[in-house]
Amino acid sequence: MRASDLVHLIQAAEPAIRISVTDTKGSTPREAGASMIVTEARTIGTIGGGTLEFRALERAHDMLKSHQTTAETMELPLGPEIGQCCGGRVALSLQPVDLTTLLEIHDQLREQESRQPEILIFGGGHVGTALARALAPLPFRSRMVETRPDILPDGLPVPSEILAMPEALVSQAKAGSAIVVLTHDHALDFMIISEAMQRDDLAYIGMIGSKTKRATFASHWLDKGGASEKLKELICPIGGSAVSDKRPEVIAAMVAAEITQSLISFEV
Repeated sequence: MRASDLVHLIQAAEPAIRISVTDTKGSTPREAGASMIVTEARTIGTIGGGTLEFRALERAHDMLKSHQTTAETMELPLGPEIGQCCGGRVALSLQPVDLTTLLEIHDQLREQESRQPEILIFGGGHVGTALARALAPLPFRSRMVETRPDILPDGLPVPSEILAMPEALVSQAKAGSAIVVLTHDHALDFMIISEAMQRDDLAYIGMIGSKTKRATFASHWLDKGGASEKLKELICPIGGSAVSDKRPEVIAAMVAAEITQSLISFEV
């Protein structure tokens, strides 16, 4: 659930129920703290799907229909009795929320999102655009950076900016961020990657290209006095070698998974 998901709900001032996972035991679909918002017409977020979520939604809709203003709790075993085989137990809170509470939730989500890792996508070509679309639904702040004002497509789902010297952004990225370079110019790629490799606190440094391009950059890096140990931090080619399909959308899916794993496992 994102802050932007709540904007229409706040504008419409619809009655809503917030379903939150308050406690878990054993294997469960979501962790404590996961939540969703339910109105008569829509749901935002998820507590894990399946029969667990269906039961909670059913009760939330009953509460809405009866205009209930008091909170309820539910505890569900995730076993054969409800047709699930996780084996754990989940405790839920079903809390009616008014406009003031929705605004508070919106502000909390905005604050959480401001602390999310940032992914800087350098290059708005076919793969860069496909990657932006693949990353947009994920819980990170992705941003597209280009040097050419006429290259970015309409409807790009992440913020974008045009910069004559995009490498300057690398030093400004917060610790734990990801840098992925896919520009139209190898010299520019090398410049941005060189800036990224000056740092020791980035979760991911990736550059599109072949093993030959990696070797060329490595030679350039070493000639400039770069440490050979730092080359271990560079992912190139990006997306791994398990899939040889080079369609932009396929590459983007593989790279999005690679970046996600790096960001989630990284510790500043």
